[in-house]
Amino acid sequence: MGVRRGAVAAVDSPFWSGKRVLLTGHTGFKGSWAAIWLARMGARVTGLSLAPDTQPNLFTLAGVAGRTESHLADLRDPAAIAAALDGRAFDLVLHMAAQPIVRTSVEDPIGTFATNVMGTANLLQALRAQVGLQGVLVITSDKVYANHETGRAFAEGDNLGGKDPYSASKAAAEIVVQSFARSYFADVPVGTARGGNVIGGGDFSRDRLVADIVRAARAGEQVVLRHPEATRPWQHVLDCLAGYFAHLQALATDPDAPRALNFGPRPGGAQVSVGELATLGVEALDGQPWRHEPDPRSLEAQTLAIDASLARRALGFESRLDAPRAVALTMDWYRRQAAGEDAHRLCLEEIEGYESAS
Repeated sequence: MGVRRGAVAAVDSPFWSGKRVLLTGHTGFKGSWAAIWLARMGARVTGLSLAPDTQPNLFTLAGVAGRTESHLADLRDPAAIAAALDGRAFDLVLHMAAQPIVRTSVEDPIGTFATNVMGTANLLQALRAQVGLQGVLVITSDKVYANHETGRAFAEGDNLGGKDPYSASKAAAEIVVQSFARSYFADVPVGTARGGNVIGGGDFSRDRLVADIVRAARAGEQVVLRHPEATRPWQHVLDCLAGYFAHLQALATDPDAPRALNFGPRPGGAQVSVGELATLGVEALDGQPWRHEPDPRSLEAQTLAIDASLARRALGFESRLDAPRAVALTMDWYRRQAAGEDAHRLCLEEIEGYESAS
């Protein structure tokens, strides 16, 4: 099974044409893909983020700065946000900026809470001055739920929680969003999207499975897995972003649109373990077999699944790419980029293919 054709709602490109979009986190992996796709649809994108923290990075490789009005600022600094937004008006806001790595959150919990909780609060505070906002979508995580390791897929009404600082910070961000929405945004729909574990070309982050596989393969080394038996709701970056776009569009046009939605693999799809996904990736890159090195101090959940059926019922949206196809697209991107092909062109090619499959 590869791309599921004609079964789900497509991204509505005409809706985005001419829209003034504030995109935070545009220097990151998902943010760079979002900026490229939004610009392709004709949106006028203003990016707000820290500088990229890896070398290489998709933001630079794909020339994202030249396709957006790019501002480098720290969301932990209210004055920096105010300066970046001064004199600018937006129709839509997609807040993706975050400290996204679980192990980094364990090493630096205060920095993680400052970015993911107070950064979100600072941005929402600044947006109170905006006139004419049509919708705001804050991206949190599939890890916002209180996970008791039962293997049950979490639905939007389940309790929030988090045993590691990253998960807890994202659950706290959900509460911040709810409080601001009810207190200050009575006339502006504000929602949250809880995406699954995202893979795709151009991710060079530390402690990310695909990025680790690519680095190991390029160095002729084995990738090391801490929890090969762990399961995650793997999702290609284009499926994830298409869900975000559909959700934000719905918030802007439908007063009954859900304020919180999960986005992940199709309901009923087979769960794929870390080891299974790593095997697919290593084989695609002709790399060495992975090896297992347990980390007894790890706080990462062994099982994680989310129920994305509400997005289908409410938006007509469902992921199209199964795990094998998502891995194949991802590794093909890295192979071709390493061979000298242009990163921006590779992203556009995948976006065009995804759109044409609808």
